[in-house]
Amino acid sequence: MAKIKLGYAPTRRSIFSAPDAIKYRGLTAKKLQELGVDFVDIDDINEEGLLYNEDDRLKIVEKFKKEKIDGLLLAHCNFGTEYECARLAQDLNVPVLLWGPLDERPDEEGRRLRDTQCGLFATGKVLRRFGVPFTYLTNCRLDDPVFARGIKDFLAVCNVVKTFRNIRILQIGPRPFDFWSTMCNEGELLEKFNVQLAPIPLPELTKEVKKCIEERTRVEETIAYCREHMEIKVNEEQLQNIAGLAVAMENLIKKYHCNAGAIQCWNALQDELGIMPCAANALLNEKGIPIVCETDIHGAITALMVEAASNDDTRSFFADWTIRHPDIPNGELLQHCGPWPISVASCKPCITYPLAFDYPGAITAEAKHGDVTLARFDGDNGEYSLLLGNAKGVDGPKGMGTYLWVEVDNIKRLEAKIVEGPYIHHCVGIHKDVVPVLYEACKYVGIKPDLYDPIEEDVKAYLRGE
Repeated sequence: MAKIKLGYAPTRRSIFSAPDAIKYRGLTAKKLQELGVDFVDIDDINEEGLLYNEDDRLKIVEKFKKEKIDGLLLAHCNFGTEYECARLAQDLNVPVLLWGPLDERPDEEGRRLRDTQCGLFATGKVLRRFGVPFTYLTNCRLDDPVFARGIKDFLAVCNVVKTFRNIRILQIGPRPFDFWSTMCNEGELLEKFNVQLAPIPLPELTKEVKKCIEERTRVEETIAYCREHMEIKVNEEQLQNIAGLAVAMENLIKKYHCNAGAIQCWNALQDELGIMPCAANALLNEKGIPIVCETDIHGAITALMVEAASNDDTRSFFADWTIRHPDIPNGELLQHCGPWPISVASCKPCITYPLAFDYPGAITAEAKHGDVTLARFDGDNGEYSLLLGNAKGVDGPKGMGTYLWVEVDNIKRLEAKIVEGPYIHHCVGIHKDVVPVLYEACKYVGIKPDLYDPIEEDVKAYLRGE
């Protein structure tokens, strides 16, 4: 589970009830604690623990920066002070959640104590003036299930943004010559998104593999894991090379301080080690270290985003869009040679040979059915977007490698979307609906969400709390 820290900045305005604002700042803090949220309070800034003037705001900025918060909750405990909220959000440059507790019925004299909704309207306008993106959670009571859901989703959004802003990918070898579709613009990724690549040649990898095999301990532990969790249909030397490759890649990921990898999986590696890297990729993918095939840098970015959207508690799988289902009109085969995490499989995976190569080291297993999210970060000509949508696993013919037949709402529409671009034949899937979280995260990282089904209004409604 991801560790996300919120800055909790409840706010008020002087002409409305300060005692009621203080009451709701306390109730909101209590609710956050009940939900298990890690947050930094401002109850030491002033006696009220509320944001409403500039001197206190400057102290809050300093405190939140020191605490390295990942997101900001602007809880409007009465109308709130909109310009202080906007200044605070602008200085912190983290995702912002705008929310306030629903007002009570006016009293017998017609007096209103808080006017929270009106304040939310005002703050939304000023945040836009400041150029600050924000997430809005509907004006609701603390015990409304929508509040708990909104907080949970916002934490996931923060995790995506935090992950995206700190991407460093180990690029193992150049892309295969034949795969022009996986080329990327390294300089542009750095300039636009601070996505960093750490390129290494294949000989550095193979040298590390040999070193790991000689050291034995971790390789033997990995072999034991393979024997416990998979059927082994390769010989002892091949299994040793698979385990050595997995340990070596993990070592190099750590050495270069990366959080994902992309490997030139064919064909130079086979000349050096005599294996495909698929099973080794699967072992790291199971650990939450995404390793993608064919040096697909954009694919690695996608995998990091998708897993972050699940709060890092669900493993993703990297797949080809391959062929239409022979019997289901809107069915499609997602498949790759065998890099999917073990936990994705519906049965005990088998380490064997892949579909299109004569070298061992791939995994064969059908993935679990159920609902999945499919995504692809990609771009060309300076424009980047995130393809997003839902699918469900269905029955289909037996396959090779790691595979899952899925059904989508309209395969022709999806097909055209991929062909017309900027996407390619690769995507990342996950057994969880993270479409709303990824859609919302896009506004903070500067990419366009691109839904392959016409569900944008449904996604927006969900995010609003409908």
